[in-house]
Amino acid sequence: MFKIGEIKELIKLLDQTSVQELEIENEGYRLSIRKPGKTEVISVQPAPAQPTYTPAPTVPAQPAAVETVSANPAANVVADTKEQAGLHKIVSPMVGTFYRASSPDSPPFVNTGDKVNEKSVVCILEAMKLMNELLAEVKGEIVEILVENGQLVEFGQPLFLVKLD
Repeated sequence: MFKIGEIKELIKLLDQTSVQELEIENEGYRLSIRKPGKTEVISVQPAPAQPTYTPAPTVPAQPAAVETVSANPAANVVADTKEQAGLHKIVSPMVGTFYRASSPDSPPFVNTGDKVNEKSVVCILEAMKLMNELLAEVKGEIVEILVENGQLVEFGQPLFLVKLD
């Protein structure tokens, strides 16, 4: 159960960030806090069953740069997936501030190219003035660090890409 003081602290923290909405579930209780103001409406419509084809106008032959772009967005996703095949994403388990080191004077927990195992600490996430160490939970090599030190991250946001051993 959430205490009134905890809820007030969450509201204050939310007001100090650009986050518009926060949902927390703890011990069977769920708390949802939304900032008043701008409401964003997102409309989702199904894609047409068949792509439409419009012939290009006839133009006198001239040398031109040719760029191939797939008309099928799924093909672009497949290409992106192939590029990341064999890579594991370490994602944020919470909303918080991402820190690469335990203090400003300390070296980062991991850098690109570092080997990690299941118990390696890769970063610290600060949430509600609590410092939470995040473990790699996989064995491999850090290929890419996807966020900057001190950046606010969201639940489920990818933080690291790891090439699995």
